[in-house]
Amino acid sequence: MRPRAIIADDERLMRDQLRARLNEAWPELAIVAEAHNGEEAISMVKLHHPDLAFLDIRMPGMTGIEAAKQLAGLCHVVFVTAFDEYAIQAFEQGAVDYVLKPAERSRLATTVDRLKARLAGPVPDLSGLLATLTQQLGSSTPTKKHLQWIQASIGQEIRMIPVDDVLFFVSDEKYTRVQTATHEALIRKPIKELIDELDPDHFWQIHRSTLVNAKAITGVTRDVTGRQRVLIRGSNEKLEVSRSFNHLFKQM
Repeated sequence: MRPRAIIADDERLMRDQLRARLNEAWPELAIVAEAHNGEEAISMVKLHHPDLAFLDIRMPGMTGIEAAKQLAGLCHVVFVTAFDEYAIQAFEQGAVDYVLKPAERSRLATTVDRLKARLAGPVPDLSGLLATLTQQLGSSTPTKKHLQWIQASIGQEIRMIPVDDVLFFVSDEKYTRVQTATHEALIRKPIKELIDELDPDHFWQIHRSTLVNAKAITGVTRDVTGRQRVLIRGSNEKLEVSRSFNHLFKQM
């Protein structure tokens, strides 16, 4: 029989990206369900009886760590994480594997090889590892989770762009331009939605159609009429500031 798995992540883009990468690296694997949080993951495992559960560590409501405790003995667990330091040291020492966000082909291929070997054996006891992760990362319900990745079109290719790499977003009627220091991409998400999803301390709205990474602002110019324009690190563009947002730059 084909091996079966579920994916649990509160970010749809991350679920889509991991599913696509798994389909490339392990076409025999059947993704039988997707969940938005730990509680849904537990329900999906009990309903579908998969061999594997890919669990995002940080999810609202019930985290991946908390879900894994309740899934003990039911299936093999693979943690999906954006953490690449101390947590991974724990993974390397335990009988569990991990996938870094966003899933990279080479690393996922290694994970798949390990998982194929582990599926031949019993589900390991993760109590020691889960205790370590709980201590290091905490298992409390996280506060509102801001958008971390942008799935955007660059030519004919779809890429996952870390929001920290974005210099600014500028919208027109159909698309929003995503500008990094090295690439320009397009998404079909309006500024209004981005405002709700991005961290307002990091991305400032300076115009009804423009959001700017505050860390990328190098200065502000004013013309003879007092109209302000923002200067952006790594870009020659000067972004207009509408009068309703002039207060952001009073001290500049």
